[in-house]
Amino acid sequence: MTTARLPLFPLNSVLFPGLVLPLNIFEERYRAMMRELLKTDEEEPRRFAVVAIRDGREVAPTAPGMPDPTTVMERGPAAGFGPDPIQAFHRVGCIADAATIRERADGSFEVLATGTTRVKLLSVDASGPFLTAEFEEIPEEPGDGAGALAEGVLRAFRNYQQRLAGARERTLSTGTELPDEPSVVSYLVAAAAVLDTPAKQRLLQAPDTATRLREELKLLRTETAVLRHLPSLPMVDLTRQPTSPN
Repeated sequence: MTTARLPLFPLNSVLFPGLVLPLNIFEERYRAMMRELLKTDEEEPRRFAVVAIRDGREVAPTAPGMPDPTTVMERGPAAGFGPDPIQAFHRVGCIADAATIRERADGSFEVLATGTTRVKLLSVDASGPFLTAEFEEIPEEPGDGAGALAEGVLRAFRNYQQRLAGARERTLSTGTELPDEPSVVSYLVAAAAVLDTPAKQRLLQAPDTATRLREELKLLRTETAVLRHLPSLPMVDLTRQPTSPN
C-alpha cells in the first residue's frame, strides 16, 4: 500500500473523489497550511487530505467577535478536536488537489480543490502550525456486478432528481450528462444525494464500488418515496460542495 504524509483538513462534511470543494480559509492554522501549499512547485499537485469530523468543530469554538468574549480562546492546530485529535475524525477520507489558492488582502484564502483518492487515516501529528497526518491509499475495487448496478442506480437517481425538482416546482436541468463508469457513478450519486454526514461517510468507506452502488440504490428508493410526501427540499449541485468557512 502507498502511504503519504499530508496536511490534514477536517470538515463537517464528506469529500468524494471527483467532487469540487470550495473553501473560505480564515483561521490561522489553515492559513498556515495554504501558505505551505503555495511553496509547492506549480507543476506539482498541491495536495492535502480531507476527513469528516466525528466529534469536534471545523472552527475553533471561540474567536474575536464571537458571542462570548469572556471565554478563553482555543489556539493551536488541534483546537476544538480534543487531546487526541485522531479520535475526533472518521478514519477514511479523501485527498484533495488544490487547483486554485488565492490569498486575499486580509490574509485569508479562497481555495478551489477537487477530491482525487480515498485514503485511510493512520496517525495525526499536531506538533506543527497545522495538523498533518499519515495516510494509506485505498484502492477502488469494482466488486461483483458493478456495471449492472450502476445502470440501476442511474435510473433511480434520475427519478430522485425529478422528485427533487418537483418538490421545488421547477424544471430539472443538470447541464451535464451523467457518466456510466460504475465508480464515477457511485461517487457522483453519493455526493449529490441529500444525505446526512454519517450516511455519506458510509458510502465513502464502502469496500468496493458494487457495495456502494447497492447501498445507494436502497437510499435513493427510500429518499424518493419520502419526497412524494414533502412539499419542498433543497436542490443540489452534482459536483460542487457548499463553500466551507474555515
